[in-house]
Formats: sequence, structure tokens, C-alpha cells
Amino acid sequence: MLKIEEEWLQRVLPEGFPCPSSTLISGPGGTGKPLIEFAFVSSWLKSGGSVIGIPLQYPTAEFVNAGMKKLYNVNLGNYHGKIMHIQFDPFVDEYEKRGNDVLKANLLKPSVWSQVIERADSMIEKSDLGTLVFGSALNLLLFSPTYKKDVMKYFKDIIKNDKGKTYIFSVSTSAFADEIKIWEESADNLMYTRMEKPMRLFFRISKMRKVKFSGEEIEVPISREALIEIKDVAEETRKRIIPQIMKI
Repeated sequence: MLKIEEEWLQRVLPEGFPCPSSTLISGPGGTGKPLIEFAFVSSWLKSGGSVIGIPLQYPTAEFVNAGMKKLYNVNLGNYHGKIMHIQFDPFVDEYEKRGNDVLKANLLKPSVWSQVIERADSMIEKSDLGTLVFGSALNLLLFSPTYKKDVMKYFKDIIKNDKGKTYIFSVSTSAFADEIKIWEESADNLMYTRMEKPMRLFFRISKMRKVKFSGEEIEVPISREALIEIKDVAEETRKRIIPQIMKI
């Protein structure tokens, strides 16, 4: 069981967070889902666990580093050997190393996901808590006409059956809502986000695996500045990468 650091998360998860397990954070585009993921990443690192980060909408690891520091006062530079970043590049054949803690991979191919996660896991320190794999904007992969079906099957299987690691994924329901519903039903833990004007982020838990939780909707204490930033990044990513993926 993971001890939760953030007070607002403790309110709805008083017993902690179960691990290993699979979690899906779902909601419309631009509603701060990765910022919720970062809260779990922060608690995981502070508890001694290792992390593999796969944020599809961020072009470099620096975006994750900046977000973690700004929101949760976590400097990822202090966790050398405990975290690996995997960057999405649809034009790489499989995957390649781009630094001591960065791998670049063609994440449209489900077989590459398995390979690159295991490669990243072999490069980080082991701990009793295990490895947390967090990925955001998985819905981007569904825009590929070639790989959509295989991606759907792969993540349904990972979310439902793989208990070797703890997985937290976020997805936008602004497109492919029916397909994402399949992933929601397969996950051990399901959470939702939504946004209200003027830039207020709300969060609720729908289901959890073997742990008590509160289903109340809470407002997440994240600044308007941070919410605007994540929304702008999401919008820029959609404009940049979706047209490329639709041709693959």
C-alpha cells in the first residue's frame, strides 16, 4: 500500500493507494489529468519506489520535471537512478537510448511498449514498493488507422491482467469515448476529472481495488496558471502530432 502525501488525496483515499494495481484517469481533454498523475508519482518517489514516465503529450522530460517541481516540490534530479523517461517518436523503428535516463520509442507499436518498459525497468533501481509506470494521453495512439485495434487490445490486457507493476494511465474522452470505456471497465481503479470556469479542476474516484475510498467530488488545489499551462500543452500536442499519427 502506498502512503499518500497530498492532503486532498488523503481525503478520498484515507487507507492509501493499492499496489500493484492499474489506474485509469479519464476525462475531457485539457482537464488536468497528468497533474493528478504527478501527485501519485510524487508520493511514490518519496516512499522509495522507482518510476517509468511515458507522457505522450510532452515533447521532452523537462516538462515533467518542471511540473513536478512547481506542483509538488519534487526535484526529479534528486532521484537519479530511480526514474526513467520514455519519449514518444512515431518515426523511430523501435526504441533507442537518448541519455542516461531517457529512451525514445515508437509507442504506436504495442510490441515496442513491452520491450521499452522492460528495458527502462532494467535501468532503474529496484525497491520493495516496485515500479510505477505512468503514461498520459494514451488516446493519441487511437488516431492511427494501422495500430488502433492492436493498441486497444494491448492496453485492455495490461490494465486488466498485468500485476507485475503498478500502472497509472490518463486518457482524454474528447475522442474515442466508446473505446476508452472498454479501458475504464478493465482498470482496477477508475478516476475522473472535469474543469469548471474559470479554470477550476475537479476530481472524483469511481472505483478502487480492495481499498476504501470516498466517491465525493473534490476541487484540486492547483493554480490557474498550472491548469492553463497543461491545457496549452495538450492543445499544442493535438495540433502537432495527431495529423502525423493519422497517416500511420
